[in-house]
Amino acid sequence: MNAPPPRLIDYAYDAPPAPGEAIEVVPNVLWIRMPLPFALDHINLWLARDDDGRYTAVDAGYGNDATRDLWERHLATRILSRVVATHYHPDHLGNAAWLAARFGVSVHMTQAEFLTAHAVLDQRATHSLADTCALFLAHGLEREHVDALAGRGNAYGRGVPQAPRTIVRMIAGDTLRFGGADWTVIPGYGHSPEHAALHAANRGVLISGDMLLPRISTNVSVWPADPDGDPLGRFLASLTAFERLPADTLVLPSHGLPFRGAAARVAELRAHHVARLDELEDALRRAERPMSAGELVPVLFRRALDLQQRFFATGEAIAHLNHLWHAGRAQRHAGDGGALRFSA
Repeated sequence: MNAPPPRLIDYAYDAPPAPGEAIEVVPNVLWIRMPLPFALDHINLWLARDDDGRYTAVDAGYGNDATRDLWERHLATRILSRVVATHYHPDHLGNAAWLAARFGVSVHMTQAEFLTAHAVLDQRATHSLADTCALFLAHGLEREHVDALAGRGNAYGRGVPQAPRTIVRMIAGDTLRFGGADWTVIPGYGHSPEHAALHAANRGVLISGDMLLPRISTNVSVWPADPDGDPLGRFLASLTAFERLPADTLVLPSHGLPFRGAAARVAELRAHHVARLDELEDALRRAERPMSAGELVPVLFRRALDLQQRFFATGEAIAHLNHLWHAGRAQRHAGDGGALRFSA
């Protein structure tokens, strides 16, 4: 049997920094790592030394004591000048307000991420747990799993005890100066409402957030605020900006190790989603009746899932089915009791 072709991705480091330690990945930009209380057990954060000797923190980690204890170690000899949040998810925004208040500095993020954080935290405007449970129930998630999801309460609030009350707004194409370089905001959609990756062209570095990860595929889900949307289509379109970057661009991802080979990784992600979509379409063709997203989760995820993983897996299954529906490769039906099902 022929060996598979080598990946065209080059890892810049063999291992991450130890807890409380930092690695200088490029001049003036430090890589630090924080723990997460999930199966995905870490997040990479970035500290960039500014011209005045203070630091810009890019992403803030999950808002719990374990992460704040590590922040205390990093901040014993450093002063922050600003906090930048790539998006609203708890592992990125969790400590942003805490850090900003501690140093009397601003939080920079996009407006859609800012507003979504407050909507989820306050459980408003179809961003409540009850809305998510209703969506997943309508898409065939078993009642016991919906009840378990409801029983855990507002998990977002545990990871983001407080969201920033004000921000310095970033939009696509904006330039931020930190770490001795000019960083341009590259927007991303599908994983979150208005994700902001940061590209320093003159340094050949991309802080990719969750839009471009080296080993795992970014979660792309449908949520109740846009139940008929096509976030997967938006995500795949967003990847075009990253596949156009020079091949030697150093990608600093939120999870995994820094790497080079953005276009190669985009090609892998596109192929991954094409394969998943083909598998779903084939499952629909073989099915004797229309199928719900809840019934089709095992087609996409062939392993045991804990509650957190099932939460994201269901949203992702709906996203892939919606994409097939929008592309004319599947039909959507209102089944018994109003449950939504799909057929080829």
